[in-house]
Amino acid sequence: MPAEDTREPAEPTVRDAISAPDAEGRPRRVTRRFPLFTRDTARPEGGGRAAPRDAPAPARQWPILLVVGLVALGLLLTALDVLRPGTLLIGLALLGGAALRWLLPDVGMLAVRSRFTDIATYGVLGVVICLLALMIQPDPLLKMPFLKDILHFTLTK
Repeated sequence: MPAEDTREPAEPTVRDAISAPDAEGRPRRVTRRFPLFTRDTARPEGGGRAAPRDAPAPARQWPILLVVGLVALGLLLTALDVLRPGTLLIGLALLGGAALRWLLPDVGMLAVRSRFTDIATYGVLGVVICLLALMIQPDPLLKMPFLKDILHFTLTK
């Protein structure tokens, strides 16, 4: 008489979220439909590596490092009392980030949301910061007289 097998049955293996076992332990069949409950967040379009997998980490993420490095340099210039060039550099860095997001297929961690949203966000913030940098007092390089009228209208009784 053969000996009785006392081992417990093997657990089904989970290859991915779609093949996760159902309530009875049977593996689900592979389907193209979205799962009922998501367990992870999809990478944004263009969020792949900007360099090959075997490249060192800084080389794979060079777009975000370039933008953050220029913003850090702009903040350092601003802290050293070189206000207009520092803030202008910050705005130009954001505009450069928008251009990188638009032109490159893979930008790594510079891709946060959809391509359109990233370009619009980086672009609008970059333009606003550049305009504010050009209007810094004293001796602004860009004068907008309607802003003075709006200020006068809102502060006078």
